[in-house]
Amino acid sequence: MSLLSQLEKINLGSVLGEADNARYVTSKILHLVQSQEKTRKEMTSKGSTGIEVILSTLENTKDPQTMLNILNILIEVISVGGGRKANILVAKGGTQILLQLLLTASKDSPPNEELMVLLHTLLAKIGPKDKKIGMKARINGALNISLNLVKQNLQNHRLILPCLQVLRVYSTSSVNAVSLGKNGVVELMFKIIGPFSKKNTSLMKVALDTLAALLKSKTNARRAVDRGYVQVLLTIYVDWHRHDSRHRYMLIRKGVLQCIKSVTNIKLGRKAFIDANGMKILYNTSQECLAVRTLDPLVNTSSLIMRKCFPKNRLPLPTIKSAFHFQLPVIPASGPVAQLYNLPPDVDDVVDESDDNDDAETESEIETENDDKDQHFKNDDIETDINKLKPRQELGRPLEELKMYERFFPELSEKFQECDLVSKEPKPFIPDANLSGPIVVPTAGEEYSAETKQSTKGVALKESNPVLTEEYNRRPAFLELPKKDSVKDSSLHQQNDQRNLSPSCQCLNQEIVKGLDRMSLQTSAKNDQYYSTACVITKESKTSLTTLACSNPCEHVSPCGSSLFEGSSVHLGKLCCTGVDSEEEDSRSSSSGEQVMLEVSDVSPVHDCDLYIEMVKTTKSIPEYSEVAYPDYFGHIPPPFKEPILERLYGVQRTKISQDIERLIHQNDIIDRVVYDLDNLSCLVPEEADVLKFNSKFESGNLRKVIQIRKNEYDLILNSDINSNHYHQWFYFEVSGMKTGIGYRFNIINCEKSNSQFNYGMQPLMYSVQEALNSRPCWTRVGTDICYYKNHFSRSSIAAGGQKGKSYYTITFTVTFQHKDDVCYFAYHYPYTYSTLKMHLQKLESMHNPQQIYFRQDVLCETLAGNSCPLVTITAMPESNYYEHICQFRNRPYVFLSARVHPGETNASWVMKGTLEYLMSNNPSAQCLRESYIFKIIPMLNPDGVINGNHRCSLSGEDLNRQWQNPNPDLHPTIYHAKGLLQYLAAIKRLPLVYCDYHGHSRKKNVFMYGCSIKETMWHTNVNAAACDLMEDPCYRVLPKILSQTAPAFCMGSCSFVVEKSKESTARVVVWREIGVQRSYTMESTLCGCDQGKYKGLQIGTRELEEMGAKFCVGLLRLKRMSSPLEYSLPSSLLDIENELMESSCKVTSPTTYVLDEDEPRFLEEVDYSAESNDDQDTELADNVGDYEATNQEDGLSDSDSARILLS
Repeated sequence: MSLLSQLEKINLGSVLGEADNARYVTSKILHLVQSQEKTRKEMTSKGSTGIEVILSTLENTKDPQTMLNILNILIEVISVGGGRKANILVAKGGTQILLQLLLTASKDSPPNEELMVLLHTLLAKIGPKDKKIGMKARINGALNISLNLVKQNLQNHRLILPCLQVLRVYSTSSVNAVSLGKNGVVELMFKIIGPFSKKNTSLMKVALDTLAALLKSKTNARRAVDRGYVQVLLTIYVDWHRHDSRHRYMLIRKGVLQCIKSVTNIKLGRKAFIDANGMKILYNTSQECLAVRTLDPLVNTSSLIMRKCFPKNRLPLPTIKSAFHFQLPVIPASGPVAQLYNLPPDVDDVVDESDDNDDAETESEIETENDDKDQHFKNDDIETDINKLKPRQELGRPLEELKMYERFFPELSEKFQECDLVSKEPKPFIPDANLSGPIVVPTAGEEYSAETKQSTKGVALKESNPVLTEEYNRRPAFLELPKKDSVKDSSLHQQNDQRNLSPSCQCLNQEIVKGLDRMSLQTSAKNDQYYSTACVITKESKTSLTTLACSNPCEHVSPCGSSLFEGSSVHLGKLCCTGVDSEEEDSRSSSSGEQVMLEVSDVSPVHDCDLYIEMVKTTKSIPEYSEVAYPDYFGHIPPPFKEPILERLYGVQRTKISQDIERLIHQNDIIDRVVYDLDNLSCLVPEEADVLKFNSKFESGNLRKVIQIRKNEYDLILNSDINSNHYHQWFYFEVSGMKTGIGYRFNIINCEKSNSQFNYGMQPLMYSVQEALNSRPCWTRVGTDICYYKNHFSRSSIAAGGQKGKSYYTITFTVTFQHKDDVCYFAYHYPYTYSTLKMHLQKLESMHNPQQIYFRQDVLCETLAGNSCPLVTITAMPESNYYEHICQFRNRPYVFLSARVHPGETNASWVMKGTLEYLMSNNPSAQCLRESYIFKIIPMLNPDGVINGNHRCSLSGEDLNRQWQNPNPDLHPTIYHAKGLLQYLAAIKRLPLVYCDYHGHSRKKNVFMYGCSIKETMWHTNVNAAACDLMEDPCYRVLPKILSQTAPAFCMGSCSFVVEKSKESTARVVVWREIGVQRSYTMESTLCGCDQGKYKGLQIGTRELEEMGAKFCVGLLRLKRMSSPLEYSLPSSLLDIENELMESSCKVTSPTTYVLDEDEPRFLEEVDYSAESNDDQDTELADNVGDYEATNQEDGLSDSDSARILLS
């Protein structure tokens, strides 16, 4: 430190013989820095002025030796300390001083070589840490100094090595790269890197790194193409590939590939690459590298280049619009649907019209002065206007108009004078010490047997012959009966007073309420039965089922478009859906010690094949489907085994891309034969035994076209949503004619999302009819070699929302079938059709106890296609028609639930099924829940989309969850009237306590919620001052917190309460902002699986989804108790949860969401298998001779990078 003090005095000019003294002092410091780590640490420690003194001396001295000493000192200091010490140097203004010194030194003739070497070495080390070095060098005029030094000293490798490193740093700025390119830097680099020689390989590596950075500029890339350098690079690569037999020069080989990768970013570069036979060269060399794992970076980079250069193919379709057409009653004035209708009829909407003009020079550098840019991820989608955020309760429609909804709320005026209620007299609320035993409630079996005797509705029971027929291979779907007009469910809400049922559980005493969640209603073996109108299945154990079937073979009748079914001759084996087994139920303790045990299948409305057919008859589809899919007819029971998230094999994406590239290289091997085509109804079904047969002409089916590529490989194209030209994700189709022991590869080639959980362990679902007839009617996760990646089919700008040059993505999976000539079905997720919903609702109604449960089913409205949208009301019947009990009945708070606004999110329907079955169950907690709330439920907001196999839209071609602000009664009737119901409740001062819309999530794991909070939204912006003063009730966090403690699939960490601009017209935000419901949520369920809790590492199934629906109900019961503890005299420990919630409410638990065209933030995974990359991260130019860091990846941030930015 005394030496530094001396140096400081020298700088102040107070010491005689400055030059000699400075030279002496700096040489002593250099010696200490080189020999003592302690000195190096002291110089950069906090509070030390060592670096300032050194830099000040460097700036002021004229003595060459002192300069050399100081440069050596700085190199020593930052070489050991790495990035942090380089940052210190940058922060102290070191870059500017060094550039000024470089400018001064360059004026010497000849320049001091040693000084230039050290200056460039130091600049190369600190350059990557200074984001503004490009601009500083340009302003200083230092750019061409380094370039001229290289030009004049090509043989002086010691000098030009650090100069090239500095040029590489400068070139990260596109403006600098263009400027250097004009001065001949590209030509200069090619002089250094060619021809092949193993001398000076370190110099060559740096030259390649520099060239790769320079060629990222489109101007330089075009210059390289014009001079024929693409062919040169390929020749150099092949030379190194042949001569580097021991793989010692992998970094040089990768450097050449990086240059090719940069130059092929432009279309001219890709064309030159193809013309130079680059595809074949890189394909052959990468195949030779596969055997050596250490060469994987070369294989991966080659794969990226080949995929990028693969000539874009037109999607083999006549139009990207849906194969089905529905004429809208009203055409929207603007938006994508209006554009679709206004397209001239002769426009080819499939072709990608982007051309080489896209490469016009548009480069200009924007030097960002904002240092926070890289520190914090800024989401412009977050609403920052506090006035827009504040809920502003407004009816939006005149009160007189809203009175039309009064008929949907008869419970508010019903007097129950005629009803056979449990008790006519009010009972005092007296605790009874003897009431500690189980509560007697009717079982499903008793209810059903009582009802079937007296009910005039439903289908009569038939005898089943327990003989399994051999003729099971044909579908029941050609089961054709005369098509009838749509039948309105006019009497669905009527109650049958005549039924002989057990008394309901009456007013619960405090002791029972306290122990309610500890109870599990477990019926004895004789009652543990599930009833169907066609058969009985006795649960012997968890997995054993006795299947009964008819001996009459079903007749094969060819489909007829005008009539749906002929005759009731469907007598296939009947299989029933059991619900969630109690043995599999999760039991978790909350902080109060309550034990929750559910039996979701308590009154499971068993699957009824004949009733399903009856429901199908009244379902109206646009293609007028005449077939029924086996899985929907038979039903599904969860498999008895766990289905773990699939572990991704190393290199699978690379292998698939390689096989795709072989299509171009070995074109003669490609069959290219259309085997299924909805656009060409005359397309012949192949007769050959070894060609698979496909079908999707049934409810919710989606598969448009199939092309056989190789003997056992098929390209599949999905249908767009009706009145749309995109949203390809949902698939549901049938395959038959398979052989065993063969791996069939299926490629769905027109997906649009940039990534998918198929890259993270999700598998598609398969249903085998053979297995179903062998008592295993299950959808199971299948497929190997699964991945999702960008393909070579181009999306037109019409399909990509105006963006040019976009590609489609491929989901690929391989399946080996268990049974020869089976009939199998594949689906994106567990199908749940509109007809299934109608069947389930009818079964629920037929099985409930009308003395105990108030169940009403109304038709909210008709959809565009004329299908009814069911509205369900569930609560407990009043204890008597005594005035106090009627008052209690009418004054119960409302809970409003909806689901399936997006047809492809079938998991939402399975969660809703769990909710409905729990609410209708005999579980004492369910009875307590019914006595606490009135449930208004719209289980399917988009019946038309579900029926017709859409993924996201209704028949209007629009996302209904973006229409809540201004729904059109003609185009969006279900949303218009659902909002009307809520507006009516607001008008009569009966706001729901909770609103929840059930959704599915394709990019994240677990189940989680999105809610609305002004304060948390403001926390994610720079308007923190406003957020601090804001008072907000944190009640919106209570329900998600309860669910995180009780539902094993639920993850609080994934929840978000931020309001984004792009979500302003969603149900969640509109119900919160306009209707005024504070607890307004979207509940998202994963399509893949869980990465936490009890189900960690498992793919999600219907059992878990239904359980989530039931647990949601339990959460509502706890919410009720927490909001009114005195009513139940609950133990104080339960109330501690609320305090914990209030405390936790000041913490932001989730990162802000990205702006997407859907209700979901981008998923964040630890490993990046993005569809843009290969399995290994391409750490571009990381292994450099210099110490600088790699520049930004060309392919943008990986999702793991995004996570780091979001969470920083």
